[in-house]
Amino acid sequence: MNSKPPAQSKFEKVRAEQLEYNAKRESGYRERALKLFPWICGRCAREFNRKNLSELTVHHVDHNHGNNPNDGSNWELLCIYCHDEEHTKFENYVQYGNSSETTREAATFNPFAGLKDKMKGDGE
Repeated sequence: MNSKPPAQSKFEKVRAEQLEYNAKRESGYRERALKLFPWICGRCAREFNRKNLSELTVHHVDHNHGNNPNDGSNWELLCIYCHDEEHTKFENYVQYGNSSETTREAATFNPFAGLKDKMKGDGE
């Protein structure tokens, strides 16, 4: 009995090639970035260990995945949540631009103002 594996569809073939390319590309700069930088998200400062390291991603600062200098100057390690937020901000910038109408002033409310005095024990 000679059974041949089913022929791959064109989509499956292209998908397999893309996955192989992505894995090869990512294994290179991801491994280098993880050796260069501490395993901490550059935005929220969440710390990572071997158990949750898959949730730490390499973000290309200039959004060019082909720009991978050996010194890591185009990379930053971000958790998956901060990485998604960073790409959302970039997509919004590309789509809507950076007009003065969309920029907002920084928040000035400080919820901890006067906390030190309150903790001294006013008796209140």
